[in-house]
Amino acid sequence: MIDPRLQTLRVLREKGTVTATAEALHLTPSTVSQQLRRLSAQLGVALLEPVGRRVRLTTAAVTLLGHADALNALWERAAADLAAHRDGEAGQLRISGVATALAAVIAPAAEKLRRRHPQLTLHLTEDAGENRFELLLARQTDIAVVIPTPTGPPPDDPRFEQRPLLEEPQDLLVPAGHPFADRDGVELAEAASETWIRAGDPHDQHQLLLTTCAAAGFTPRVAHNAVDWSAIASLVAHGFGVCLVPRLAPVPQHYSVTRVRLRGEPAPARRLIACVRRGSDRQAPVARGLAALQEAAAQWAARGRLPLGNVGPDPVGTADMPDPGLSGQGPLTSAGDRR
Repeated sequence: MIDPRLQTLRVLREKGTVTATAEALHLTPSTVSQQLRRLSAQLGVALLEPVGRRVRLTTAAVTLLGHADALNALWERAAADLAAHRDGEAGQLRISGVATALAAVIAPAAEKLRRRHPQLTLHLTEDAGENRFELLLARQTDIAVVIPTPTGPPPDDPRFEQRPLLEEPQDLLVPAGHPFADRDGVELAEAASETWIRAGDPHDQHQLLLTTCAAAGFTPRVAHNAVDWSAIASLVAHGFGVCLVPRLAPVPQHYSVTRVRLRGEPAPARRLIACVRRGSDRQAPVARGLAALQEAAAQWAARGRLPLGNVGPDPVGTADMPDPGLSGQGPLTSAGDRR
């Protein structure tokens, strides 16, 4: 078994403070401090040094963590090999993901898993605003569906395995009477002087807004902020700004807003990836979960994207047209969905 004190040190590296580490591991701060003091005494090297009210990892701790990451990956593989001696049907699988992926990819994948493996217990969560890589590291989830950002771990990070799921276009959401509303598409740079709404989960969708606009040559003038897509659509419909909207995100039909395609090379898009602790993909529940997510993402891509254009009240009755996107209940659904 891997020394649990190494896991505590790994979480401290991510959280930065003893208090935050204790909260993530459901321990008391004194227990965390005691664990690390005993580990330091056993190894004969200092692992932490005080910096004001915080602590900082020593170079010895950084060296130890490199070995701890490798040991953890080996242990995950060992657990997978041991699980192969059982039937692998029972157990639990926890999947955390951004809300739009939860609705369009994770839920369909989980439904297939439930039918194919009825003994598998599933826990699906959104964890809005949380760092899902930290949830993986703290073993609070098994698979995380995330949007990669410049501040996230690189693809070759020894702690995680990252698998691409799909590439999702970003659209521009504008009021129905906006000059862009009647156009087939616009360049993002054309919206540089617009007032912007920072829309979606603060951890990654907001970061995507900044990086996408920076690539287009401007910094967005952000005046408002919302997470729920119903609230976001209302702000746009009432003229408080424009926003980026991922193609997976359903916008409520009763708001007078328009999706406008963003042109460019490359066109603004976000990637969804499935992440697991490195080595854990050989465990039967995790392997089945990854395969189901890949299948659901491929099916979404094959069905086509949500329609663009006016999504508000429509006098010519386009709201009765069949939905080529997610639900079959009209062009856009799920007024409460976020991101």
